[in-house]
Amino acid sequence: MLRLTWIQPEDLLGHELRQAAQDGRDASAIASRWLSAGGHLAPDRAGASATPAPPELRSLAERLLDELATMKSPLSEPTDLAAIESATKTPPPPRPFPKVLPDGPPQTPEGLDIQPLRRLRSGGPGAEPPVSGRGGVGDRLHAAWLGRAVGCLLGKPVEKLPLEGIRAIARSTGNWPLNGWFTERNLDPAVAAAHPWNRRSAPTSLAENINGMPEDDDLNYPLLALLLIQRHGTDFTTTDVAKLWLDELPAGRTFTAERIAYRNLLTGLEPPHTATHRNPFREWIGAQIRADVFGWVSPGDPTRASRLAHRDAVLTHTANGVYGAMFTAATIATAATGTADVHTALRSGLAVVPPQSRYAQAINLGIELAAKHPDFDTVVDELHAAYADHHWVHVLPNSALLAAALTHADGDFEGSICRAVSGGWDTDSNGATAGSIAGLLAGHPDALGDRWTAPLKNRLSTTVAGFDGIGFDELARLTLEART
Repeated sequence: MLRLTWIQPEDLLGHELRQAAQDGRDASAIASRWLSAGGHLAPDRAGASATPAPPELRSLAERLLDELATMKSPLSEPTDLAAIESATKTPPPPRPFPKVLPDGPPQTPEGLDIQPLRRLRSGGPGAEPPVSGRGGVGDRLHAAWLGRAVGCLLGKPVEKLPLEGIRAIARSTGNWPLNGWFTERNLDPAVAAAHPWNRRSAPTSLAENINGMPEDDDLNYPLLALLLIQRHGTDFTTTDVAKLWLDELPAGRTFTAERIAYRNLLTGLEPPHTATHRNPFREWIGAQIRADVFGWVSPGDPTRASRLAHRDAVLTHTANGVYGAMFTAATIATAATGTADVHTALRSGLAVVPPQSRYAQAINLGIELAAKHPDFDTVVDELHAAYADHHWVHVLPNSALLAAALTHADGDFEGSICRAVSGGWDTDSNGATAGSIAGLLAGHPDALGDRWTAPLKNRLSTTVAGFDGIGFDELARLTLEART
């Protein structure tokens, strides 16, 4: 039986109910009607429930989804670009962080003292981290593409695993704190049985079987963004993005919000309605993983990068889902200059996000916890406590973890990707974005380390036409061309 994931109405309703609870809409009456009729809550980790709903229950789910769409959130988290940019001029609240933080005076990322963190990483009493820029522009872009691939590949075999499973596997194989590829060698059979690998990824992403970079949506979307700019320049529209997807992106390679938007396009809806119609995943991580190229082609101009990312993101996402793309693009645009450190880059990303938003709160929380705790496991545990009610693909917990990993590692490449992946949730996506940013900061492919880059063999597999088997050096050259 074909049970297509991320699209069944009876599952979408459960996800929308959770989204309503998180954005302040009182959907208790709708939830009661649904559960009383025999409906179920959303699957915890899978993309679809095991069995389809009977026709009458599925029809009810569709009606209730439409009812939920009429309920407006009381939160001020706009999706319109002008409203977002206006909101960034509003001073942030004095204490936006969740209650897991200790009592004390409010701090912003600008106010945090990162010098103790730097001394901890470097071992010297007053040492500064190396500033990027050892290579030229092409070298930085090459390192960014490679870094994105390495971080993604590191996270692939443990995607969807709970945090305790990731830790158990790594400890069992002598790889904790995480500092290398995951492996089955010397893995305790009991641990392997309790925490099976991601079945699609393990055959191509464990240390013993890596042979080039396998296909992944975290690399497909940057390829599509590059293709978009090659065809339309940076004046592309959201409709151009939609047309490109229909021409070049197989529907089976889409997930969550992207799959919903794809379906909506095929039923005749146009952007931005593709992002809102029966789409409970509109604040998940999908738009954030599509944003790198917009930063790579906008070095030193985070505002331009964020606007390009916004145009892409609104095809599929709203509010915090859009902010994730804008933040990432702006952070990367600053890192791409070759002169900024990771803390400066993160601050530039925050500057394009409404400071009152839950997204800004997530980034601030990740940065503050990373600066506070020398032990990264403690950082991760506090983040998981703060976001225990969020799905593992939601943008908020993953962005908090991304910011924490980059801050705690002080932008170091290996430290950033290993922390991002070891923190769980959407491991391959977080590893990819951390690797892209830290790769830029490293400044040269050689700075990433041969043990990370050699297994990729300068070869990327993809179903995006014209790119299968391409080298990361060639992708860097094409990205450099797209800047002009």
